[in-house]
Amino acid sequence: MKMKRISIGLAVLMLAVLACQAGTAAIVTSQPSTPQSSAPTQQPPLQVQAPNNPAAQQDALEVLYQQTIPGVVTIQVTLSQGSALGTGFVYDTQGHIVTNDHVVQGAQNNKVEVDFNSGLKVYGTVVGTDPDSDLAIIKVDVPASELHPLAIGDSDALKIGQTVIAIGNPFGENGTMTVGVVSGLSRWVSSLHAVPGSSGQTFSAGDFIQTDAAINAGNSGGPLLNLNDQVVGIVESDATNSFTPTGGPISSGVGFAVASNMLKRVAPLLISNGKVDYPYLGIDFYPELTLDVIQALGLTQDTGAYVVDVTAGGPADQAGIKAGTQATSTQGLNAGGDLIIAIDGRPVMQYDDFLAYLIENKSPGDKVVLTVLRGTQKQDITVTLGKRP
Repeated sequence: MKMKRISIGLAVLMLAVLACQAGTAAIVTSQPSTPQSSAPTQQPPLQVQAPNNPAAQQDALEVLYQQTIPGVVTIQVTLSQGSALGTGFVYDTQGHIVTNDHVVQGAQNNKVEVDFNSGLKVYGTVVGTDPDSDLAIIKVDVPASELHPLAIGDSDALKIGQTVIAIGNPFGENGTMTVGVVSGLSRWVSSLHAVPGSSGQTFSAGDFIQTDAAINAGNSGGPLLNLNDQVVGIVESDATNSFTPTGGPISSGVGFAVASNMLKRVAPLLISNGKVDYPYLGIDFYPELTLDVIQALGLTQDTGAYVVDVTAGGPADQAGIKAGTQATSTQGLNAGGDLIIAIDGRPVMQYDDFLAYLIENKSPGDKVVLTVLRGTQKQDITVTLGKRP
């Protein structure tokens, strides 16, 4: 599926990796007092309690680092012009290493250097890349004693505010550990997969974790962990529009990581086939439903994903999904299109929800049921998914 970004002042997406800052804290609500008859009723303020034993949390992080660092590697890539640096981690005992696609892009002869924490340095072969999820798999041939696979956790179990830890190589500082929180879930970013025939447009990549990471070059491809030593994300990028006088990116505190459940789907396919095929609908969506947009479109619901364009002959077109055709006062926005409010019975609050479910759970050839609001009428439309071109 493709998406048309119709917004102003987009941040430049600098490829890098995750970090974070903060800790978990219990939230306790105070008991409301009886309001005076002359005073308006107010919600009681929230009270946040500091952790009872910060030293215990520190000890837990120390143990986590010692248990995890043997499975984290440095990726060195020689390009036709210059070189690239990234991070990766051991996926299994067969010698497969996970990293980002953008880390290994342009590697000469698909060969990269993989440096283990033990000091061992070997050449690895890129056996699979996926520009849609920005994931790649490298194969190395090393003694079994060097392979310490990291456990892969369930990213669907993450909650906003949960502590996460990133380990990587920012600016070549090997084995750097940073701590932060989950800032958002089911985010989408622009992928590396260009839409054929378009002028710079790319397909959307979905199901990304947002974190308050201090992301820097060299962290890309490293693990984002929970406090149970499980990989819940693969550090991918930082959104920034601020730069140093020499042109280097300044971290914005808005970082992204590929959700671990996406890795669970993609990695076996990259290992066996070298690539992944993604489902395709042939729909462009409006990025955000503000009140002005809702009023201009005459929508009767504030949530959902609004269809602004349907590719002729594509799966959505064949199923009867409708785009807007009635001009509004907003340039590029036509009223009368379908508002998708659910997919396979799951509510769609915004486009992010729709995309995350589709690419993590569906494949080309599968059927999905889209619940659309067309005017004031709700209807279910079954679509047979195609394959991203």
